[in-house]
Amino acid sequence: MTTVNTIEQLFVEELKDVYSSETQIAKALPKLSEAASSADLKSAFEQQLRETEGQIQRLDKVFKLLGTNPNGKTCDGMKGILTEGNELLRGIRTGDIRDVALISAGQKVEQYEMAEYGTVRSYAQNLNRQEIAGLLQETLEEKRTANKKLTEISQKINGHVLHAA
Repeated sequence: MTTVNTIEQLFVEELKDVYSSETQIAKALPKLSEAASSADLKSAFEQQLRETEGQIQRLDKVFKLLGTNPNGKTCDGMKGILTEGNELLRGIRTGDIRDVALISAGQKVEQYEMAEYGTVRSYAQNLNRQEIAGLLQETLEEKRTANKKLTEISQKINGHVLHAA
């Protein structure tokens, strides 16, 4: 455990946590896409994977600007969210119900990441690191858009599920 005595140190530790989240998600998204039945949902997860890869590159740039590296930390929060999602999906066969569960798992990820990025963006602003704050804000907006897209797909699928019941 790294000792944190300053806001700058806290900022770096939180960024490492975010980086770990993103790398965990990059590994999980192909599995989510493969598990989806809905073409829209598959497409959304594939888009999220492309964005996540770009977000990791953006974080690499942030770490370069800070003169440090992103390694050395595992985000246990994201690990827990992904584990919970996997456990839920084990009991659900393919189809609309599985897609709704996938969307739920995806939205939990997006909500957690929005909190992470909002926090580190605020730290960057308070530390007068405007270039870094801008990079983090860009990712935060992508997270919001991805979450909104999942909501739209969910509403469409939920309509199918309710009419089939």
